[in-house]
Amino acid sequence: MTRFLTALAASLIATPALAFPVTVDNCGETLTFDAAPSRMVTQDINISEMAFALGLRDRMVGVSGISGWYKTSPEFEARRGELPELAPKYPTLENLVAASPDLFFAGWYYGMKPGGDVTPDTLAPHGIKTLILTESCIHVDKARPKATLDLLYDDMLRLGRIFGKDSEAETLVAGWKERVAEVRQRIAAADSPRVFLYDSGEDKPFTAGKFAMPTAMIEAAGGQNVSVGMETSWGTTSWEAVAAADPEFIILLDYQDGGGADKLRAFLEAHPVMQHVEAVKSARYLALRYEQITPGPANVDGIEALARAMHPDAF
Repeated sequence: MTRFLTALAASLIATPALAFPVTVDNCGETLTFDAAPSRMVTQDINISEMAFALGLRDRMVGVSGISGWYKTSPEFEARRGELPELAPKYPTLENLVAASPDLFFAGWYYGMKPGGDVTPDTLAPHGIKTLILTESCIHVDKARPKATLDLLYDDMLRLGRIFGKDSEAETLVAGWKERVAEVRQRIAAADSPRVFLYDSGEDKPFTAGKFAMPTAMIEAAGGQNVSVGMETSWGTTSWEAVAAADPEFIILLDYQDGGGADKLRAFLEAHPVMQHVEAVKSARYLALRYEQITPGPANVDGIEALARAMHPDAF
């Protein structure tokens, strides 16, 4: 950890800007920048945290999609400072154009919907480029591979390249990889419990499938996502399917809405089917926040917390 902090401090010293133009992959297409953006808008707390981690707050003119879903924390609000929230949930084209950004960092179902009002195609005529969160590319490219932690690492490296901060991004990613490697070393001999992530929903549970970040996180923490067979990133399944998989551990999404994870746990413990699965009977739960399970810097905190909760004897 000392080596990582020393390297991080060194990387934050001003370095010469990289030569432009630069080109990055964007859901299988190319996106070129003739200069580093100076007026970025970010969607969602996880994407905003990527920008803050790279020291890009002074290149931002707003955030979007935070308060409408209770996705905030005192720490996030401190980092956000006076940056305005353009829309509490999904922004409209008018919201974004009014802020005059040169870059919108968002994703499919992270601020944009295929065929919707706000897409890269509708923003381009207004001089706004769109950087698409890689996890979300599955919604427009069905040939994507199963989720791995490269969803986080590669997006941070792309962001660093776009803003001429390659060194800083590489240092951040190296530090995250070091922490994940330490977790994997500790749990190398541990069992691999079956894990279910419960986001929301009562008639049908909303959870993480094959292409969502929690699949990669659960595996890094030494578990198996019982919903990995879902050919999507995030979506609904049935309670019967979850119960048949008999999860041994459950992640509860802790939205900051007054009830959060406690409401989800109470629902599961009263559910006629779910109350009989191993995780519920043995009360093996972990509450994680939205930004910990969607691609962003807090993923590494989430992996460490999950590994400790599932494998306490290894820590």
